[in-house]
Amino acid sequence: MEYKLLMEKAEEVAKNAYIPYSKFPVGACVLTENNKIYTGCNFENSSFGLTICAERNAVGSAIADGEKKIKAIAIFSPKMNLCYPCGACRQVLYEFQSDNGIDIILKDNDELKIFTIEELLPGGFNL
Repeated sequence: MEYKLLMEKAEEVAKNAYIPYSKFPVGACVLTENNKIYTGCNFENSSFGLTICAERNAVGSAIADGEKKIKAIAIFSPKMNLCYPCGACRQVLYEFQSDNGIDIILKDNDELKIFTIEELLPGGFNL
């Protein structure tokens, strides 16, 4: 699967973000071990702790469809380059990474940058 396509899908779904408080849209697109694609965007709530990140939204969609192993995720926000996942999302990605790890694809202007979960979450844990 070409990572450019995953980023395009992340960019498209970011337009659906529900962000009345932060005004910070994020889109994510995951590629599972079975080569299925799932997208998600962030959505906020007036009780800020109930806000859901785009990454966890996309992972949750994959899980709801029976997928448990993710090979790659593209993350995009039109508000910033290199929109890194938050700490909670990093831990979720660590838990559901494929046996060969997970590539985290971020956009830096027009260039895609690829990171491993180990680079973004050294010493992550999994039972």
